[in-house]
Amino acid sequence: MKTCYIHSAMSISAQDSFAEDGSFTEVQIYSDYKISAVHPPYRDFIPLSQLRRMSPAVKMGVAASQQALKKANLELPEAIITGSGLGCMADTENFLNTLIEQDEQFLTPTAFIQSTHNTVAGQIALGLNCKAYNTTYAHGSVSFESALIDAQLQLEAGEVNNVLVGGVDELGIEFVDYVHSVEHKQTQPIQVPLSEGATFCVLSSEKKEGAVAVLKAVEINSKIAEGHIGAEIQAFLKRNKVDSSEIDAVILGNNGNAFDGYYQNVENLFSETDILQYKKFVGEYFTASAFAFWMGAQLLDGQPLPPAFFVRKAAQKKYTTVLLYNQFKGSQHSFVLLTQC
Repeated sequence: MKTCYIHSAMSISAQDSFAEDGSFTEVQIYSDYKISAVHPPYRDFIPLSQLRRMSPAVKMGVAASQQALKKANLELPEAIITGSGLGCMADTENFLNTLIEQDEQFLTPTAFIQSTHNTVAGQIALGLNCKAYNTTYAHGSVSFESALIDAQLQLEAGEVNNVLVGGVDELGIEFVDYVHSVEHKQTQPIQVPLSEGATFCVLSSEKKEGAVAVLKAVEINSKIAEGHIGAEIQAFLKRNKVDSSEIDAVILGNNGNAFDGYYQNVENLFSETDILQYKKFVGEYFTASAFAFWMGAQLLDGQPLPPAFFVRKAAQKKYTTVLLYNQFKGSQHSFVLLTQC
């Protein structure tokens, strides 16, 4: 497969990660069960006449994508591919509440139209006047990884030379409380906050000035037994001609629930490697793994990450190969391999 270069990565999250230079050193610790993203001043990116009609997901997506394009010195992408687990949840809630309150009578379709998962990618395209390939994946916790795979295929086929890829999910207002109540009844529930965020990157088949990293491989696996996760990762690395000793950092999606044993097995597999986690600080949402992608790009670009993200820190200071692993309740496993340019 063609080399896939990452020319930028920008992330809006529950931490102050949206600085233009992409660096921050201090983390904020949250105690609530749900946390909002640290929203930038959206009026700097979106006209006020449009801003007031946009949901948080659209605002985050438009702002993050604009900054990703700016950092990559790209005016118009040749494809826009996004992933979203829940789409624009606030508009979904608004439509359903109106449906109930008005007894299914005299409904306007606006909230329903704006609630769909592809609203974010559509609004980005409208703002850029981009009429190129545009699609959205709603594949649960592998939505962002599905978008990455599609981008790889588009670049490999030679259909495009650059792609804007993103993952975005919003917190909403009511549904998150329902999720929390269901989780609270579990034997070992999710022990990190429920949250939201948006991460966008520009991928290209051509290496240009300012390229920060290489997306070497992405794989998705629906089901893996906990005891077999180590073998699956070793096989993934072997398929991509990388030895486990070459991995400089592993970024894991621990969320404290009953399935964290998967992450412990992976951590044991890389006993001499830097181990990082992030959901404790940015929360859990379907495309939270996109934030891990941003973290990996930061490491390979030589940008510092807050010490709090490190579960284990080895002596090395330069990163050349980073592995990302995430799963959700024992399924939807994703492996992403990033390397230095």
